[in-house]
Amino acid sequence: MEKELFSFLAQYMTLTEEEKRTLIDLDIFRSFKKGTILLSEGQRSEEEYFVMQGCIRCYYVIDGEEKTTAFYTESESLSPQCFGTKQPSKYFVACVEDSTLIVSNASMESVVFEKFPRFQALCLLLTEDLLAKNQATLDEFKTSSPEERYLNLLQNRPDLVQRVPQHQLASYLGITPQSLSRIRKRLAEAPHLLP
Repeated sequence: MEKELFSFLAQYMTLTEEEKRTLIDLDIFRSFKKGTILLSEGQRSEEEYFVMQGCIRCYYVIDGEEKTTAFYTESESLSPQCFGTKQPSKYFVACVEDSTLIVSNASMESVVFEKFPRFQALCLLLTEDLLAKNQATLDEFKTSSPEERYLNLLQNRPDLVQRVPQHQLASYLGITPQSLSRIRKRLAEAPHLLP
């Protein structure tokens, strides 16, 4: 997993051997089984996640029904809202697949930032990228029809269609599983509409 992490970071900066060793020494890699709840509603957490392998999702439980709001896959990070606010979480985070994650906390970040200040600039850059991506996703969701959302998903995140159970995918798109089935059937009959 170290090799994959260093390859990802190389897109932004070249690491020295000392910096690589510091990251490895933090013992940040964790493996979780499919279905593991990483964060529950009402729980406080001081952990952030970076997906090395696998898929995790965020969801709310409203009137007994799960409402999926996000999926995170390889090379994507999640800093739960409660990490920053120190308030209880309003949602759940769970593993959709067996997953290997980097799990960090504020004290780990302090150690790295103190020893290597340039990591702070990298984290700021990654946070800005994540905020821009989340804003684009929200804008697209608010301005498109369910079919357009599905087509956008096929265009931008086709792996999710194979990796995520249909009921979770439908929830993420803001529709019922039956509506998703109808959309898929309609598009299968009109393949020229598919990306």
